[in-house]
Amino acid sequence: MGNFAAFSAIPGVEVRTVFFDPCQLAGLRQHDRAAVDRWHQVRQRPDARQHHRVIKPCPAGAVFTASAFWAVQHHQERSGQSPMRTDKSRKRFVFLCVAPATILFFLFMILPTLNVFRMSLYERGAYSPNETFVGLKNFQHLLQDAQFIRSMQNMILLVVTVTLITFAFALVFAAILTREKIKGQNFFRIIFYIPNILSVVVISGIFSAIYKPENGMLNSIIGLFRNMSDPILWKGEKLVIPSIIIAMVWQAIGYYMVMYMASMSAVPISLYESANLDGAGRLTQFFQITIPLIWTNIRTTLTFFIISTINMAFLFVKAMTSGGPNGASDVALSYMYSQKDAGLYGYSMAIGVVIFLFSFALSACVNKVTNRDTLEF
Repeated sequence: MGNFAAFSAIPGVEVRTVFFDPCQLAGLRQHDRAAVDRWHQVRQRPDARQHHRVIKPCPAGAVFTASAFWAVQHHQERSGQSPMRTDKSRKRFVFLCVAPATILFFLFMILPTLNVFRMSLYERGAYSPNETFVGLKNFQHLLQDAQFIRSMQNMILLVVTVTLITFAFALVFAAILTREKIKGQNFFRIIFYIPNILSVVVISGIFSAIYKPENGMLNSIIGLFRNMSDPILWKGEKLVIPSIIIAMVWQAIGYYMVMYMASMSAVPISLYESANLDGAGRLTQFFQITIPLIWTNIRTTLTFFIISTINMAFLFVKAMTSGGPNGASDVALSYMYSQKDAGLYGYSMAIGVVIFLFSFALSACVNKVTNRDTLEF
């Protein structure tokens, strides 16, 4: 591959950027060598001397200047060769790169989503090809379905609670491990991050064993301090949602803590030193310096986390409780699957449409509420 040269503009001379082999100069014709001589004459002008560049020599050891590159460009143009891709070839290259991903996205994302909207207007069994158009009847039924309303309430409760607790602890732990001189910081990073690499099924199995009424770890510890003749049902109707929240927070907190540690490490220490001189405490520095300077990262992760929590809530519910007891832990997605399994395919698609619109609206609201001016440091 030849060298790459980009040289500054000289009055009266067009700037060129060329891919070339310097040893091509050996084959230049006589009139091209005359062009080199003319370039040297231009270069000798006082206002052109500052633009001179010495370029890496070719294997023969000769030193080439911008004049040589101009001569190669002139030679290539006369011989019909183009040193750069044309706009048409660039567009073709970009199209070939983008087309496969666009086609896959259209086939496996756009079309299925549109089909969900279409099927929500029909009544159809899960395994039957027969369809009956019912319009908005499925959505009217949703408004009268007490179990669907309950599942939506559970989903909203999980999204809000898990998001607030996870981000609060992730920010606090990240600030402590970043600002404070604690031995074994890398060890704590690894320990906190381990839950994120475990699958939801494994985490659900761990917490199901902890919550076991008879001999679970949680009841065993409580039994050391009081009589446990009537064990606490951690996965009963009253405590099942808090139990799921704890499992979800434990799974997610380490990942976001590591992300915020990386952002906080980029904040200049001089800002904290100036704040110390002004008498600002650690809490004031956290809210007045750290949070504003990493707000862009917080805003981005917040949007992604809220959307992912809708799916994670379904996975934890499916693995830990299957929606029980008596539908107390059902979320919208788990209820949608149960309706599909019951043969109400069109009705389950209507639930899917509501979840999609809810996710989209929630993301838009979060982006609007968290929008702030970007601070640079």
